Amino acid sequence: MDNKGQLPIEFLLVVGLSVMVLIPLINGLSDESELNQAMSAARTGALQGAISDGLAIYPQETFRDYTSEHQRLLHPSGVKIVEINYLNQGFHQGYQKTKIQLKIHASAPSVTDKTDRNCLGDRINFNARKKITESFKTENLTNALYNPAFSGKYVFTTADVTWE
Repeated sequence: MDNKGQLPIEFLLVVGLSVMVLIPLINGLSDESELNQAMSAARTGALQGAISDGLAIYPQETFRDYTSEHQRLLHPSGVKIVEINYLNQGFHQGYQKTKIQLKIHASAPSVTDKTDRNCLGDRINFNARKKITESFKTENLTNALYNPAFSGKYVFTTADVTWE
């Protein structure tokens, strides 16, 4: 039997220290969860963009533009997403959020023209940003090209697609 009350004080100290350690840990994990959700959405969007590029399925206005300027893109081509990574560019004062730049690496051996690849890359980047905004329900915070894309704590931009 504990007559001096030592056991409850030690218990309260252990519980108190545990709470002090867990709160920062939970905050860090929630930040990582949001970034993981955004990267997953970007991957899904980039894959959708690659599929529409690969199958030559475009919106009507884009199809008209490609008919006159990029004939090669009107035929199916094997577009593959090789890798997606990001660069944390630090806190952005204008947006009051951490700025993340996505870098997508793709491959399309049958498309060798640089301007055609730029068109394909623009569609891939567009779909990646669009999926991020849809994932966080922030479509109303951005422009028609979803540039930049927003989440609760981050603002996302995309660099030009790197072709391999």
